[in-house]
Amino acid sequence: MNKKFELKDFIVITLITSLWVNASELVRYFGYVRPKMQEYFSNIPQMGTIWDVQILAVWGFWDTLLTALYVFLFWLCAQIFGNNKKSVLISGFMSWAFFFVLYWVASANMYLANWSNLIVVLPLALIETLVASYIASKLYLRKNV
Repeated sequence: MNKKFELKDFIVITLITSLWVNASELVRYFGYVRPKMQEYFSNIPQMGTIWDVQILAVWGFWDTLLTALYVFLFWLCAQIFGNNKKSVLISGFMSWAFFFVLYWVASANMYLANWSNLIVVLPLALIETLVASYIASKLYLRKNV
């Protein structure tokens, strides 16, 4: 891999990878998280409403930041281990632990989520992080050829 961090490449790779991350987040949210959260917080009106401009803007920012962190963590791993399966696995698992395990365990611990949801949500999030790292890997390979 190119040892020099190229901002333009990083931005392009982040934007392309974000297509997967946004799709994954939407499927996980609408397919599982939203119904469970609406059930868990049934006493809160409009829980899980998403068609609000402010909520969509925050979600868009969150997904973009998340993707940028996935791509950057992969880039860091690839600098040490090379652009290979080991870097994909390390960056994917580290991203998962840092972003999702930490978030969902803290949420459940504060009674903001049901512990049983973690059995479904965390494996789905792991797939997201591993695929995002794989996409970044392939895009960096293509860029460096």
